[in-house]
Amino acid sequence: MSTEPDEGESFPRMRREKERVHGQQQEGVGIGWDGQTLREQFEALEERTEETGHYAGFEKLDLKQNNPIEYEQMFAQLRGDLVNARETSKEVAATPIVEQEGELCYGLFTPEGDSIAVSTGIIVHIHTMSEAIKYMINHDYEESPGIEPGDIFVNNDTHVGDVHACDIMTLIPIFHEGELVAWAGGVNHVIDTGAIGPGSMNVSQASRFGDGAYYTARKVGEDLKLYNSWKKDYPDKTRTPDFLKLDERTRMTGCLMIRDAVKDIINEYGVEQFKQLSREAIEDGRRGFRNRIQKTMLPGTYRGASFVDALYEGQENLTRAYANENHLMHAPSELHVREDGSFQVSFEGANKWGWHPYNCTPAAIQGGIWVMLTQTVIPNSNVNDGAYYSCDFHLPVGSWANTQNTETAHAYAWHFLVSAWAPLWQHLSRGYFSRGFWEEINAGNANTSNWLQGGGIDQFDKLHAVNSFESACEGVGARYVEDGEPHAAAIWNPEGDMGDAEVWEMTEPLPFLGRAVKPNTGGAGRRAGGAGFESMRTVKDVSRWLLYEMGNGYMTSDGGLFGGYPAASGYILNAQNTDLEERFENQDDYPQHDLDPESGDFESKIEGDITRRPEGISTPKEFDDYDMYLNYLRGGSGLGDPLERDPEDVVADIHDGYVLPRHAKDAYAVVVEKVNDEAKHNSAVQGEWELDEEATEELREERMQERAETAKPVTEWYEEQRERIQNEEDLIDDVKKTYESSMRMSKQFAEFYHEFWDLPEDFEFTLSEKAEKSLENRFKTGLKQKWDNPTKGHETWLGVGRDDEPEVPYTWTADRTIQDLPTPDASFSDTKAEPATDDD
Repeated sequence: MSTEPDEGESFPRMRREKERVHGQQQEGVGIGWDGQTLREQFEALEERTEETGHYAGFEKLDLKQNNPIEYEQMFAQLRGDLVNARETSKEVAATPIVEQEGELCYGLFTPEGDSIAVSTGIIVHIHTMSEAIKYMINHDYEESPGIEPGDIFVNNDTHVGDVHACDIMTLIPIFHEGELVAWAGGVNHVIDTGAIGPGSMNVSQASRFGDGAYYTARKVGEDLKLYNSWKKDYPDKTRTPDFLKLDERTRMTGCLMIRDAVKDIINEYGVEQFKQLSREAIEDGRRGFRNRIQKTMLPGTYRGASFVDALYEGQENLTRAYANENHLMHAPSELHVREDGSFQVSFEGANKWGWHPYNCTPAAIQGGIWVMLTQTVIPNSNVNDGAYYSCDFHLPVGSWANTQNTETAHAYAWHFLVSAWAPLWQHLSRGYFSRGFWEEINAGNANTSNWLQGGGIDQFDKLHAVNSFESACEGVGARYVEDGEPHAAAIWNPEGDMGDAEVWEMTEPLPFLGRAVKPNTGGAGRRAGGAGFESMRTVKDVSRWLLYEMGNGYMTSDGGLFGGYPAASGYILNAQNTDLEERFENQDDYPQHDLDPESGDFESKIEGDITRRPEGISTPKEFDDYDMYLNYLRGGSGLGDPLERDPEDVVADIHDGYVLPRHAKDAYAVVVEKVNDEAKHNSAVQGEWELDEEATEELREERMQERAETAKPVTEWYEEQRERIQNEEDLIDDVKKTYESSMRMSKQFAEFYHEFWDLPEDFEFTLSEKAEKSLENRFKTGLKQKWDNPTKGHETWLGVGRDDEPEVPYTWTADRTIQDLPTPDASFSDTKAEPATDDD
């Protein structure tokens, strides 16, 4: 690591660099390369990329082709330094979210904001940091407040470059001889942002003004020192100031380590070779992405849809009366795979944003696909914004995916975002299947929930907030060749860890009464989805303590694949005013689990006010000592027909705690008998079970016969459903409001919906007065945009049309035509793969 000699002051080399920049500014010389301003350099890069189809116009990878060993050494050294920065700096933090779960990542970026290399961790935020840098360039930060050596910037504004406010990023520019050569950036998830309710992602607010403190690409320090105004300002806006200070030291530590690593690379190889590497690595990533798509997918359009519920009608503690309504997120998803290996993701038909904290922005959507792609298309070390330059997005302005309204709330954008990406896993998996890459197929990850959150006066008599990141361990969707992993990861953190119970108890006044695998939560299938798990918590030594739930409830957003069943949906279970203290004193039984919600076991072991509801979301409510709270984490979806699952595997599932014996019969048509009452393999099932082969074979034959007898032609089903829609039979207001919102948002979707169901052109759903008022209110609110000085690449975010804008090959038509391909038989066979990629 490079060192700067002590000359009586801190960072003397940085100060000399700063003096040089000041001298250039007086002469009208920019901090970009060759004297350009950053905006000039960014616009020139966009122009060269668009003209040539290659990042920054790099049609040849001269460094990689002429000196491949050195190229790989430089890139590996940079990535290793980023990983080292993460692993070292996270030990600085005292928050278990960072130290236990690894909710931290770092990136190295070009002067224009494109990622060159990334660390491990929550790399969803690599591209959100890219957008924050581009925002600063687009809004002329070089002129004011200035971008100079030693400056420190912070952002958590979702409309600038973030998913939600609780992900705070630190960005530090890296200079060499008066030029900005790179940016170092780091993001971590903080426990509290000062929202209207405690915890990092409060769910009761209706607008941005309840999300907590937002910092819009703010300059918070210079000379690598934080401003006193910043140090005095932001901690007092949260309930956990000490944790926020430690988190910031973590991010600063990592960014400074990356800064030193870049200086070492430049000292060893020269600044021009570093610049060359930074361009070539991104172009290399772009080519690698496209080549991998060409190897593993077929060109064409892949379609799907997902839904998730957010039910607020009748909830207490809502911040606005007009937020007292239910929402269903509609995410119609199209993946257009082009013949050159690039692709587009379209959400045409998404419904309107809502008065809830689950709205998204383009930065959040792009960050979401980033983390998904690193687990699917580009699971290698050469991960950078090359993939971003191979993808484009159609995000309808005004929808939940692109509100373009700074009044909207975004505290828990992941609730809808994870659900919206669910079909993308299946789009890719169907492509893999068609090309024979069966090992790559995945039915999709679980909807991330529940999130245990809350706060109040803790066991140390201090104001505190909690955000349990046990949610980093959901069940993983089934693969084609094997079952999904139980309680292993989350879509946003593939390195997920539930964390040590003892560490959580040091931070949260919520002692564990039990923690166990949650049976029947993984989707049934030939390959079963990974099971979730649960933790039973109580409350101790608190006052003014609030807790709430957040996750999917009635609906499951992750459908199974190839005949597999979705994972279990959510529910709420808690108990207040209990007799738990007396049970402890008398050494009586008390609930440690709720592994079989239908058994009544929980209710039989506790007296109190018990709440058991099929919803997944609740607003904050008060909890006192010895009240109980179930934290239930979801499972992954299944793959293939459950009747094709090996019966012996089902027996093993019973003994492993993944399946209850009665569920084995219901879901898999597998009959088992208990042969031993003593053995206890897990918390869910008592006894040893054996397969009844004959009864199982008979039952499966009966089930197949039942299917044949109850099956009906699609044409018959279509007529039944068409009549139901046209007559609005058994359609609840929430469903009608969702589709009516989508049709008002999108002329194309409305035409498709009318044509597909053969409805009159003027067909509209009849809505209640309340639902109609809600839609009118939101549609009339209009746009309140954040980006007011965009470069070309960001104009489409604002719905600004351009003659050269990439075509949206919209295929929501009744006959499902593919408009983006020359012929129905189009393939990659006539397209020559580009050379020199990390995958080849």
